[in-house]
Amino acid sequence: MAARVPIVTLDGVSDLIERATLWADSDPDPETRADVEALVGAADLERLHELFDAELTFGTAGLRGEVGPGPNRMNRAVVIRTTRGLADHLLAREGASPDRPVVVGFDARPTSRRFAEDAAGVLAAAGLAVIYFGDPTPTPLVAFAAKHLRAQAAVVITASHNPPSDSGYKVYGANAAQIVPPDDNLISAAIAGVKPAREVSRIEDPFSGSEPLVAPAPSTILDCYQEEVLAARPSPVASTLKIVYTPLHGVGGAVLEAVFRRAGHDGVVRVDPQFEPDGRFPTVEFPNPEEPGALDLAVARASDVAADLIIANDPDADRLAVAVHDGAGEWRLFATIVLPVLAPILATLATFTFLSAWNDFLWPLIILSD
Repeated sequence: MAARVPIVTLDGVSDLIERATLWADSDPDPETRADVEALVGAADLERLHELFDAELTFGTAGLRGEVGPGPNRMNRAVVIRTTRGLADHLLAREGASPDRPVVVGFDARPTSRRFAEDAAGVLAAAGLAVIYFGDPTPTPLVAFAAKHLRAQAAVVITASHNPPSDSGYKVYGANAAQIVPPDDNLISAAIAGVKPAREVSRIEDPFSGSEPLVAPAPSTILDCYQEEVLAARPSPVASTLKIVYTPLHGVGGAVLEAVFRRAGHDGVVRVDPQFEPDGRFPTVEFPNPEEPGALDLAVARASDVAADLIIANDPDADRLAVAVHDGAGEWRLFATIVLPVLAPILATLATFTFLSAWNDFLWPLIILSD
């Protein structure tokens, strides 16, 4: 049977072209604006319908989608309007206070820093103080900073373990956990009332040091994070285990190594091709440690060095996988944990839990957060 061809009326085409043109006129990014103008000029209705017949929806997980033009993609205009909606929500709830900042961080994907700068610029223009991480940073560390610095919220520009073509926008509360209802609905409603992106006030180059409301995260924040890790250890012992670790091209590597060294675990072996942050994720098809094939390089490395344990984070380091050797020639993934705040901490805690069971039996690993 032949596929049915949708009937598009002239009025429908006119409406679509008008919506796309209005979007382009309000887009502060010359690149995505030119993309839309080219599609309108070519009358590429199929592509325009894809970009403009729906829009990304804000929820408890924030926003996530493919980078590109239009309201159904992640782009600067969407980030700017989303941030203004978040700012309006925070101002209505608490007002602006230099003692109650918003923390901003980002991952290593190509557009993440630009989106983070736009978010910080909008927040500062709205009168909110901003504390930012200037380099790609693990999501749990940004969330921890919100709690530690008594911030109103934290924004993390990340698509977590999504493909490299995607970006995302996560919001954490003052308790370092992702937002829950009704805040997600209130923020979504506030976003719906925001003007077109070009009309939203925004500080340019907010990370340049010239804006008094915007300041870098204190250099002590990682030490404070590590201290909380060590205080939470259920079994404060060192080990001589060989632990193969991969951040899957993400941002968790340096933090996890620092935590492990401080905890007395010096046997961490890197998966070198995947250790440095690279938002293209060149060695994996899908950068999620749960996906088949994602740990192939880690397994090969573990076999080469006769490792006792494999630990992997997803690219923004809020997802953790643990694998052990079954004694019959296979590595078994026996735990995958998602936690809003302390995934690198959980890598440490998982190791300690593993150590306590090593001489007896392997048991299910379940760690809950509040």
